[in-house]
Amino acid sequence: TGVVPFVALLLLQRRPVAGRALLVTGPGCPGHGLCRSNVQEQTRRQVALLNATAQDLFSLYLKCQGEPFSSESDKLCNPSGVFFPAFRVNRTSERKEVMVAMYKLFAFLNASLGNITRDQEELNPTAKELLDRLHNTTKTTRGLISNLTCLLCKNYNIFQVDVSYGESSKGKSAFKKKQQGCQVLRKYVQVIAQVARILPHLSP
Repeated sequence: TGVVPFVALLLLQRRPVAGRALLVTGPGCPGHGLCRSNVQEQTRRQVALLNATAQDLFSLYLKCQGEPFSSESDKLCNPSGVFFPAFRVNRTSERKEVMVAMYKLFAFLNASLGNITRDQEELNPTAKELLDRLHNTTKTTRGLISNLTCLLCKNYNIFQVDVSYGESSKGKSAFKKKQQGCQVLRKYVQVIAQVARILPHLSP
């Protein structure tokens, strides 16, 4: 456990980490110039985009892994076997609680996408469409993290958040790498849909 510079969240994580993300440097949040004027609407659009593309990403991932993943996805990709940050908020939750939960979720997802992308570059280097979608999802996730950082600082003066990153797949067999990726992506499909349902109902 420790203080993890915010920039570390924007790098591809190589090992599991539990720590405290420092969203900005200094004793607190800067008073001016951190947020764009449309940051809340941009955040909603980013969540909507991730939700709209999550199932296609998961389906393409399965297709590229081949058998037995294509035919036994329910069994092999059961997400109960992997860690994923809890998202125990709903439409009645306070906006601050939702923003913090979202930050933890997407910090984890960013690290997991780094693991999955690295593994697929090794296992399926010619799967251009899959790799492009993984990179695009990572890019959107990083933009969302940046916007959440802004909102947490500007609205709530929160500049440190305890975060957890998932288990690294480095050193595992090809099968285990493929399985961990499909477990994480299946859970991602479920959780991003939950985020997308809640976000539009939050008061400004």
